[in-house]
Amino acid sequence: MRITFLGGGNMANAMIGGLVKTGFSASDIAVIELGAQGRAKLRLAYGVRCYEAVSAVALDCDALMLSVKPQQMREACTPLLKYLKQQLVISIAAGLRLADVSRWLGGYGKIVRAMPNTPALVGAGITGLCALPAVSMAERLGAERILQAVGSTLWIADEYHMDAVTAISGSGPAYVFLFIEALQQAASELGLSPAQARQLSIDTVLGAAKLAAQSDETACVLRERVTSKGGTTEAALRTMAERGVKEGFVAGVLAANLRGRELGELLGKDS
Repeated sequence: MRITFLGGGNMANAMIGGLVKTGFSASDIAVIELGAQGRAKLRLAYGVRCYEAVSAVALDCDALMLSVKPQQMREACTPLLKYLKQQLVISIAAGLRLADVSRWLGGYGKIVRAMPNTPALVGAGITGLCALPAVSMAERLGAERILQAVGSTLWIADEYHMDAVTAISGSGPAYVFLFIEALQQAASELGLSPAQARQLSIDTVLGAAKLAAQSDETACVLRERVTSKGGTTEAALRTMAERGVKEGFVAGVLAANLRGRELGELLGKDS
């Protein structure tokens, strides 16, 4: 499969690294990147082909990854129009809706919307995927194959729910980092060293996530099993409940979902 990236930023770098690591040939990967320094880094790091601008040679591919910033997408789509034939187009620009990207590409139908998250940088991401009706099953599998180079994938049938994917997994790493930050602060206030606070907090989150992933039990049941009556965990959870931690967390995610819809409307405007 020949893949061209339009834009060579952090997420594109993560995906290219994952693709090469999982067996894709560097010679089959191209990047269109305006910055000379960015092109040089990509060539040196991965051995991929790099181009300064859109051209027939650069767009001679099976899949085109739109990895520019959402605010730049409409302008970036214009030079692509005369080179699009039967390529699968995958947009990883957060918030942009399929209909808007299709319109900017002259009504092109073979488009997949993807929402990866930052753990893709270490090969542990998850990507929500949604496609226009013109995308075939084989092309869906091709999109999966590309995105699974940096983690797992999940298909969403109704694009309406892609804002929820953004709120949960796209923004989700920030919630986890906030939790780690809070654990480290508490550890420091209890007298542990910064190094000890970091190790205890991060390894606890990693271990709990692995346990949840490997268990058939719900998170609620797993939490209850750790919470002995009259014990330390119960004391902590009672205080958190009094402070409205869970309710605030859920409200925050709902706010992210709402903001995602607002940004989708804003970013999709033509003027």
